[in-house]
Amino acid sequence: MASSGVVNIRRDVDDKFYRYRMPVLLTKIEGKGNGIKTVIPNMSDVARALSRPPTYTTKFFGCELGAQTSFDEKNDRYIVNGAHNATRLRELLDVFIEKFVLCKSCKNPETDLVILKTGRVENIVRDCKACGERTDVDMRHKLTTFILKNPPVKVKKTKPAKGGENGNGDANGHGNGTGNGEDEGDGADSDDELTKKIKAEAADLNNDAALAKEDWSADTSPEAVKKRIEALEGSMASTVLAGGEDDVGSDEDVNSPYGQLGRWVRENREDAGVVQIYKKAQDLGIEKKHKTVLVLVQALFTADAVAEIPKYAPLLTKMVTSEKHQKSLLGGIERLVGLTYPDLIPSVPKVLMALYQADLIEEEVVTQWGTHVSGKYVGKAVSKKVRKASEPFLKWLEEADDDEEDDDDE
Repeated sequence: MASSGVVNIRRDVDDKFYRYRMPVLLTKIEGKGNGIKTVIPNMSDVARALSRPPTYTTKFFGCELGAQTSFDEKNDRYIVNGAHNATRLRELLDVFIEKFVLCKSCKNPETDLVILKTGRVENIVRDCKACGERTDVDMRHKLTTFILKNPPVKVKKTKPAKGGENGNGDANGHGNGTGNGEDEGDGADSDDELTKKIKAEAADLNNDAALAKEDWSADTSPEAVKKRIEALEGSMASTVLAGGEDDVGSDEDVNSPYGQLGRWVRENREDAGVVQIYKKAQDLGIEKKHKTVLVLVQALFTADAVAEIPKYAPLLTKMVTSEKHQKSLLGGIERLVGLTYPDLIPSVPKVLMALYQADLIEEEVVTQWGTHVSGKYVGKAVSKKVRKASEPFLKWLEEADDDEEDDDDE
């Protein structure tokens, strides 16, 4: 593994398809005599793979070796005094991962460090995104003192710090994003001829355009909402006809895996927990498909979506694993508020903020989505209305970026 430049984060796992990987830790000895030191040139890359600040891992080495450490974050230099070979530091990195990264319950590295305060007592826990468990960190370790003095700040690329709501409570939202192969511009402009033909032939089976033309906003009675949900059921299932790698059981009707999942979730939403829902998607073989996220959003959320997002965040966190997944998540929201619950359109900024606070959307993705009308998930008229409603969120996001740049200039 070492020769390839990457290793499994859990080095006791030999599976070459193990999804959690990190670069092999590198070392470089500099100086001589009393000034000899070990520089770790790729500490930032290793720490990023672990979702931990590079200062934590470097300080951990110092604690274990009884050596002084120094950090020059601006120039990306992390140093442990003394001469230490790479093998020894890699062994210590495994110990750090066991103590401060892996969930004690499920041994998954998808954790965040969270500081909990009870009166004057502070404890550090690992908050697992995979299983939802919070497991304690051994507070007797010297590194915990450093962590408490330098608490973790979750930062993603180009993502400004999460703030609270701004004054009016409506213009709050914040996302960050990327774009992985799906062009949200205006639906099909970048499609090749074969894809365009498939979409054209599937048009009669896709209800989006017809649904978007109906004026449902005047009737929000339970009966009307139920009718809209039933009408959308077919469109959720026939999404697979639009082409792409998610064409699992694209058999044109609601008996596809997506249609089955949508019906099951709506029927069992009150009783089923997030684990059961995920297992159902696994049983249908679509738990990793980005279009599954599209279906789940429409099946899980109601008119109280803003309050429901935290409840289902652990499930969505496990399933939203790429930029395509994020786009499907936003597409599901677009259908939810644009077609099923039109009264939610003014609350789009709050919905986006809730998704951002749960780390389900990224800045570039949501900015691209909010500034480009698309007929991909709903009719363009509805798409324009929903994305127009996101403007306060995007403005807040832009201002947060500006504030962050100003702080850096000071």
